[in-house]
Amino acid sequence: MGRDLDKERFTEAEYVRFGERLEEQLGTLRELLDTPGFGQGPATVGAELELFLIDEEGRPLPRNSQVKDALDDHRVVLELGRYNIEVNLTPIPLAGSPFAKLGAEVQETLTKVDGIVERGGAVPIGILPTLDTEDFTLGAMSDQNRYRAMSRGIRRLRLEPFLVKIDDLELSVEDVILESANTSWQVHIRTPPERFARLFNAAQLAVGPVLAVCGNSPFFLGRQLWEETRIALMEEAADDRDVQRGERRDGRVTFGSDWVREGAYELFERYVRDYDPILPDLTDGAGHHDVPELRLHQGTIWQWNRPVYDPADGGHLRVEMRALPAGPSCADMTANTAFLLGLTLSQAERDLTGYRFAEAYQNFYRAAMNGLDATLSWPGEEGEFKATDLVLRLLPEAREGLLRAGVTPTDADRSLDVVEQRTRLRRTGSVWQREALERFRGDRRRMVRRYRELALSGMPVHLWP
Repeated sequence: MGRDLDKERFTEAEYVRFGERLEEQLGTLRELLDTPGFGQGPATVGAELELFLIDEEGRPLPRNSQVKDALDDHRVVLELGRYNIEVNLTPIPLAGSPFAKLGAEVQETLTKVDGIVERGGAVPIGILPTLDTEDFTLGAMSDQNRYRAMSRGIRRLRLEPFLVKIDDLELSVEDVILESANTSWQVHIRTPPERFARLFNAAQLAVGPVLAVCGNSPFFLGRQLWEETRIALMEEAADDRDVQRGERRDGRVTFGSDWVREGAYELFERYVRDYDPILPDLTDGAGHHDVPELRLHQGTIWQWNRPVYDPADGGHLRVEMRALPAGPSCADMTANTAFLLGLTLSQAERDLTGYRFAEAYQNFYRAAMNGLDATLSWPGEEGEFKATDLVLRLLPEAREGLLRAGVTPTDADRSLDVVEQRTRLRRTGSVWQREALERFRGDRRRMVRRYRELALSGMPVHLWP
């Protein structure tokens, strides 16, 4: 989704031809994945950071195009809302000190973006608490063909309004612009095809307890909702299933409904079979292994963990982990990354298909709703655990997973210690936001301004005053 499109309207004939190309390119992808030696190479890690731009009062600032032009940085792209931008960080080897390097680049880019915003700044936060209903008009959408085309494509499938129901909040909206309320910290890890299923399933298991300890989205439209409200909001704000598609099990944003049994092809095939195209942009002259239509289509199904095929370097696969919120600080985001990757790598060594998928599914949503107060299960363990107890039990396993992958003990320990202290002190970003809002007597703008100051300091949230 990083590139813009040449146009925003497509004919029915283009939708038909796009569907034909998806079928053709599925065959191409299968051939590539079955080629001996395909996708081999050292494990690398990458990340994408989505940010809110705010004005001097702490309100969303719809100036992303101007900020991007002023930055003149190839890592920065526009996001759906005019008050959002995304920074694509430099992929680095997993072996060595990846979290120190990642944290340094996050701090550098966050400071750079914040500094370019006149009379305002940039904030890494799951949902900006100062958003109000007037921030979700059609005029709030970024001025790019791809976003207008995406909106048209989803509205082509769903004629009914989008219904958002989260606890006591009920909204009916006509467009996908509510997606701009959510900003994430998305992590990629490269994997060879033969290891994909194990790594992907392990990520599905690991994300539950990790999400429980990194909640940073407790508020939306003045209401206190889930610890990680992003999860519910994203799933409902882009659900293309209307009354005619009610039989489809999963929405466009989904955790999924079963373990992967064979490999990445299984997911790509499901995406083509189950999901109608919404961006039928046809590409001419692409190389045989580029499969551009298939990659574009895959980028419009936002599973919380999803496969990525990248034609770069001869072609390779990645697992993209999309469930973590942006923020609160560079130290927190790198700590969350270390815990998620380490736990995923450690759990990839076991066969998870005997563990009920429904339990991993339940863990994920319980963690999103209740954070550190969630009750979670775990493979091979009897009964259920408080999230705090389970996280502390799993940290040594995450450490072992990182060390086996070649991460230095110093880098692993520095990052995982942040998670441990945050857990023991029960100080997530969501907890800080609730306490700060109470201290500031409900003044959301003042709370956001203070949050920005502390986020820019780079100090982990459990040390924030």
